[in-house]
Amino acid sequence: MVRWLICSALLGCGSPSVAGDDVKDTSKVQKTDAEWRASLTAEQYRILREKGTERAFSGKYWDSKAEGVYSCGGCGQALFSSDHKFRSGTGWPSFYQAISASALANEADNALWMTRTEILCSRCGGHLGHVFPDGPPPTGKRFCVNGNALNFQAKEKVR
Repeated sequence: MVRWLICSALLGCGSPSVAGDDVKDTSKVQKTDAEWRASLTAEQYRILREKGTERAFSGKYWDSKAEGVYSCGGCGQALFSSDHKFRSGTGWPSFYQAISASALANEADNALWMTRTEILCSRCGGHLGHVFPDGPPPTGKRFCVNGNALNFQAKEKVR
């Protein structure tokens, strides 16, 4: 409880879990290279583990308008909601915010003769894409994500 109070006061963390709450496992996922290769498709491995990029307008979900949650293709952690998806015109799924602040990790990417901010799954370290400061309100951010780094779970329709 003391850890939560410190975390809450300094970092704005969520409330502590209570016994019986529906809490997901947030422990880090660590696999050997062979285990990653066995659990991912060749394209997923190239993107998530080798920091690859799919061609624009070629990956899954770039033009999807379905409602639901996008999760990491490597470990299944929820990353983005369709509520935050927007049409950026770039050919990749784009979101203006993550599903939670703790879902993503950032890393400087100095490849291609420029500095960009790479986004990674905070749970398995899988490469997702990059974040840019040219998105819509309210955040002004554009999380440009490789569709093949994601899985999608459609929202259940209420009858």
